[in-house]
Amino acid sequence: MPPSPISSPAAAPAALEPGLGHAFGTFGELLQGALPEPDGDFLVTFPLARWASAVFHPWPGRQDVRVAPAHKVKSRRTAEAVLAALGVTHGGLLELGGDLPEGKGMASSSADLVASVRAVGAAFGRSFSPAETEAFLRGVEPADGVMYDEIVCFHHRGVRLGRRLGTLPPFAVVAHDEGGQVDTVAHNRTAGPIGGAERHEYARLLDRLTTAVVDGDLPAVGHVATRSAELNGRRRERPGFDRLRALCAEVGGLGLVLAHSGTLLGVLLEAGDPELDAKSAHIGAGCAALGGEVSVHRSLGAGDDWTGPRRGQHTGSTGPASPPAADVPALPHELEI
Repeated sequence: MPPSPISSPAAAPAALEPGLGHAFGTFGELLQGALPEPDGDFLVTFPLARWASAVFHPWPGRQDVRVAPAHKVKSRRTAEAVLAALGVTHGGLLELGGDLPEGKGMASSSADLVASVRAVGAAFGRSFSPAETEAFLRGVEPADGVMYDEIVCFHHRGVRLGRRLGTLPPFAVVAHDEGGQVDTVAHNRTAGPIGGAERHEYARLLDRLTTAVVDGDLPAVGHVATRSAELNGRRRERPGFDRLRALCAEVGGLGLVLAHSGTLLGVLLEAGDPELDAKSAHIGAGCAALGGEVSVHRSLGAGDDWTGPRRGQHTGSTGPASPPAADVPALPHELEI
């Protein structure tokens, strides 16, 4: 259930200033599986320096919320829930942008929803805690924990926090994209069951990963992420897994990281590795026989600004991407009041 309406209804700013919100995406998950407890499905986020952006234009005189692109209907529903909680009786225009491709396992949908919550709140001078943001998303769809500015264990089906793990130094990820798209909701619905022995292994892996993040033990993080990718292969085969694992060993990488419900598999490297460019080129050349595309990304780490992109800021990927909507656009002419 979304938060109850706030007792004093928010009024639209006199100048009808739009609100801006951002949310980071992820490169898949450091770990994803199920714990022995009931409703134990979980994931551990791997925050990435790539963003979803949302702009909300208050629209007095109209009760509906319009969204652009038009297919982002879940973001529209989320914006409507935030307006209701704020006691706002009119609608507006919600514009979504950023550089997170859909269907790749980069939490694009969750980031759109979180950015939408933040944009609508900002238009009325309100901000929401991560727990309040969870409540707006709960019931819309399974979601990643991208409302938390750290690595978290998150129960994505129930949209609730499991535990906070903290932050790490930034990683570089040299990624192979097998192509196509994966519908996360459909994937979650059809994924095969996880047995009892595996659930206990996932619990041990989560404990090990928690300790590794606290200690800043990057090799241990890589080991857990690689094991999670191996276990996921029992449910969905990744044709490039063996090749990426061999390339990881050749360059002395930290391990593999997988978009469990997406199309990406990557090699983990330290972002500050002085041989990063050469290692990235070696991995890229080694992936040529697999087809698909290769790109390089940067994770968000300790000391980074997690609030959103700034003008001219590198967003963490060498692959093609549309520019993030870091500036507030004017209301489109055809929708002017």
